Amino acid sequence: MIRVMVVDDHEIVRKGIVAYLQTDDAINVVGEASGGDEGAGLVLHAEPDVVLMDLIMDNGSGIDATEKIMKRLPACKIIILTSYYDDEQVFPALEAGAFSYLLKTASASDIADAVKKAAAGETVIEPKVAGKMMASFRGAEKKKHDELTEREFEVLLCIGEGLTNQEISDKLYIGIKTVKTHVSNILGKLDVHDRTQAAVYVHKNAVLKQTD
Repeated sequence: MIRVMVVDDHEIVRKGIVAYLQTDDAINVVGEASGGDEGAGLVLHAEPDVVLMDLIMDNGSGIDATEKIMKRLPACKIIILTSYYDDEQVFPALEAGAFSYLLKTASASDIADAVKKAAAGETVIEPKVAGKMMASFRGAEKKKHDELTEREFEVLLCIGEGLTNQEISDKLYIGIKTVKTHVSNILGKLDVHDRTQAAVYVHKNAVLKQTD
């Protein structure tokens, strides 16, 4: 049987969740709390398998409680159950160690299902939150040189190889003035001051290897 604790400062919401979960033969609600501080203390004492944790509460935030619990009980699965999905709540909660993230618009059956999945090691993330995570991942993965045009990228590779403007002109069959224009654009987009820094950027970010 899955041992669960519910932490939420809205009594009606908390009692409703507890009442529904208690109808499931696979779930045993071992406690409930109305604040993060109280919740963290009860969780550390009872050591439940899964915790349903609200985020914004009067007596201790869900993020702080999650962090405290994960430091002492890393095997515990904490499911954030909240009305908020803005960046200021989502990422700190996940960084604190939350296992799953649901919105309170989820149905009671979905919440019970998330509890069972968490106990089995399967994460459930609200689609809106998953979208934010993917957007953040894509932003982190994007490099400054991704903003360069195809020709500017070719010129950057030449800079990385140590070629002069004239040598770049000869290699790419473009005019020297065009080369200078591309170099100026490249320095601006990479946010570097000169060709030397651009060359360092090439090697630091393994740009040449990306073309192998």
